[in-house]
Amino acid sequence: TVSSLCVMACSRTCSQILGLSLGTTALFAAAANTVLLFPNWDVTYLLRGLIGRHAMLGSGLWGGGLMVLTAATLISLTGWRYGCFSKSGPCQSMLTALLSSGLAFLGALICFITSGVALKDGPFCMFDVSSFNQTQAWKHGYPFKDLQNRNYLYDHSLWNSVCLEPSKAVIWHVCFFSALLCISLLQILLVVIHFINSFLGLFCSLCEK
Repeated sequence: TVSSLCVMACSRTCSQILGLSLGTTALFAAAANTVLLFPNWDVTYLLRGLIGRHAMLGSGLWGGGLMVLTAATLISLTGWRYGCFSKSGPCQSMLTALLSSGLAFLGALICFITSGVALKDGPFCMFDVSSFNQTQAWKHGYPFKDLQNRNYLYDHSLWNSVCLEPSKAVIWHVCFFSALLCISLLQILLVVIHFINSFLGLFCSLCEK
């Protein structure tokens, strides 16, 4: 019917938009994770191995970045009916949609969880441990991870008083991991929309036949 054809056309257009949107968020996620490897734009911390494990895990690069970008490419190709997708049937299109949605969802979820844990643990930096009743005066670690009765995310007085090096380590950590958290959450939302859109496209294709 005419209504089914219209819905199918809208479904393909939606796939094109979703593919482009997911691809854009993947690039932003990769960029945010890359910046986390260079605190204060200084490469020496990376060369000395003084980067936190959450940033070094690179979930924004391979999870919210590469995995989502690969899925976005598949979604866009399906929407444009390009190459081997030009003559694909509804079942093959749905299978591609499921694979791409699953890949993007997994990558975004990994990035989301890693970013949340990173914000909870706080930045990796050099701090004074004399207040923690230890003999060593200076060390690199996670000073906010085991901080009792105080949450550094809400207590901004700790941001410039605990971490000594890199300077503004807390602000750098919070800003870019918060960005990764928001980007991955947006990616998950786009994946859900894509799955619903693909299901509607399959339903209308079967109705037309």
